[in-house]
Amino acid sequence: MGKKNSKYVSRQPDEQGIIHWSDEENQVWHDLVQRQLEIIPGKACDEYMEGLRLLDMPMDRIPQLHEINKVLMETTGWQVAQVPALIPFDEFFRLLANKQFPVATFIRTREEFDYLQEPDIFHEIFGHCPLLTNPAFAHFTHQYGKLGYAASPKERVYLARLYWFTVEFGLLKTKEGLRIYGGGIISSPGETRYALESDTPERKPLKPLDALRTPYRIDIMQPIYYTINDVNELFEIADMDIMAMVEEAMELGLFEPKFPPKPKDAA
Repeated sequence: MGKKNSKYVSRQPDEQGIIHWSDEENQVWHDLVQRQLEIIPGKACDEYMEGLRLLDMPMDRIPQLHEINKVLMETTGWQVAQVPALIPFDEFFRLLANKQFPVATFIRTREEFDYLQEPDIFHEIFGHCPLLTNPAFAHFTHQYGKLGYAASPKERVYLARLYWFTVEFGLLKTKEGLRIYGGGIISSPGETRYALESDTPERKPLKPLDALRTPYRIDIMQPIYYTINDVNELFEIADMDIMAMVEEAMELGLFEPKFPPKPKDAA
């Protein structure tokens, strides 16, 4: 999602809808999944772990999209859609509004094994698809897509912040302690530990208006996370008048960033 050019190129499916991955790409998938599976038990929320069980992804190869689609359709009526490495906001919101989750069909190289700014197939499928089997998460993502598709470019910038602090970097307060539901954290071993175990970041209860006003950077560990107490809270948030909050956020302006500005050469 965004305007920058990607050095990655998505693989195209053949006539049968099958993507032919190389042995090395399948090995990268295996190594990424294996590493996260060792880290996330007791850290990812129960709803995510249940979705992972339902999807029953292969370890030894990248799953084919139709394998993921079968389970998503049976659980929440969602599908994944094959897209190029980066797509315009308009297309991103259009897909979500149609219960289609965009998946860029490329996987990171060994050189970017630990961190990648662009969402690859590992991030999208391992990070997000398990929770798309959950009705509350699926409903929230669908509503978000419909709102974003109808929104102006300026409104979309504000909406993106709400997505960032929920779908990508959301935390859940449970009786057993903090758990992760955001796919941006779940697909990152460093951030998985940092989000739950570090004393550095702030963790605050999610107020949608606050999230809409909170700046973020994609290339650093997050200085602030917003928490909800139950995944079902996403049902309630989805059915609030979010666009009225966007207007209010625009009038109030952004909070002061909790991070230094980007170095000029990294912008």
